[in-house]
Order: sequence, then structure tokens, then C-alpha cells
Amino acid sequence: MALNREAWLEAAVQNLRPLFLGQGFTVPEIRVSVGWPSKGALSPKKLVVGQCWFGSTAADGKPQLFISPLLDDVIEPTGVLATLVHEVSHVIAGPDAKHGPQFAKVAKKIGLEGKMTSTNAGEDLIVRFKGIQEALGPFPHSKIIPCPKDPKPQTTRMRKCECETCGFLVRLTQKWLDVGQPICPGPGHGPMKSDLPTGEEGE
Repeated sequence: MALNREAWLEAAVQNLRPLFLGQGFTVPEIRVSVGWPSKGALSPKKLVVGQCWFGSTAADGKPQLFISPLLDDVIEPTGVLATLVHEVSHVIAGPDAKHGPQFAKVAKKIGLEGKMTSTNAGEDLIVRFKGIQEALGPFPHSKIIPCPKDPKPQTTRMRKCECETCGFLVRLTQKWLDVGQPICPGPGHGPMKSDLPTGEEGE
């Protein structure tokens, strides 16, 4: 029977347990899913590709890990399994560790490298990842490719014209202002003064 994404990730955790145990770390029972992080999921500056919710936040007390649907490569140093190892390291380090020394101690022993807020897998971990992929088969997920945001529609910028005598207001485009200044209908009030307050746009 083919594994779905969640079952594949949970099986991957089982395959990773001996790695952590070999370094003196016991991995508790956890839940793993593909899902969007609560923040930074599509950030162009600080993209978040994984998230750990500790057991204290779950009704059954089991930590829950989420791997971004933007990822589908199992082997690459910052891919699915590298992110999974990073999040499991958070579980072991505990909620107070964040990306500090205690987390770094776990992550480095397991084989993660680089900046602790955005680690990558070292060569030994990559070899292990290849073995997990061979054992479980391809990761059953097709990554999401976000569509670029639609360009902001162009709006017609309106110019505000006001009679300095009575305060009568009208709005019109620059095209008609180029023809000539509007005249206030008040008796003898004459041409109206035009300006363009910052950020004022027409409907």
C-alpha cells in the first residue's frame, strides 16, 4: 500500500530515531504533516519552511511538526528531510532553547550545519537521507509553486479643485485641467485652485 505524505513523514521519523539515539537523544512520539507555517510561509526575505509546535500546545501532549508544501526534494541539504531533522531537534532541545546553544548542541551532533536559524544537512546526513528515500520510495508530494501577485491595477489620479472664496469642491483629471481651470459657479468667484494631496486617488 502506497504511503500518503503524512505516513511517509512519520515513517521517516522512525528511520531517523536511531540517528538521534546514537547521539544520546530520545525522540518522543510526534505527529508530522505537510502544512503552512503560521508565519513567514511565503516571505521573500525570511522564508520559513518548517515549524515545531511543542506538546504543551497540543490537546494530546504530542509535538506536531509541519513541513512547508513548497518543499518536495528529499535529498537536498535544505529539503524535506533536512527540515524534518531541524524540527525534531527543536523537540529534543525544548521550547525554551529556540535556536540558542542547547538547540545548536543537538543540531550539530545530528549533522546539521550552518546558521542555526536556517541549517543545512551535512554530507553524512545526505547519505542517510538517500537510504531513507530508498526504503520509503519517493516523497508522495507535489510542491506548491505560488503564483506571482497580480500587479496593482492602475487608478486614475484625480485633482482636487477648491474655490478659495466659498470652499466649493470638484475633482477632475489632469487631462481636463490642462484644458483650463474650472470656474466656481458662485457669483464672481472666478477660477478654482487645484492641488493634489498626497495619496489621493480617484475611484
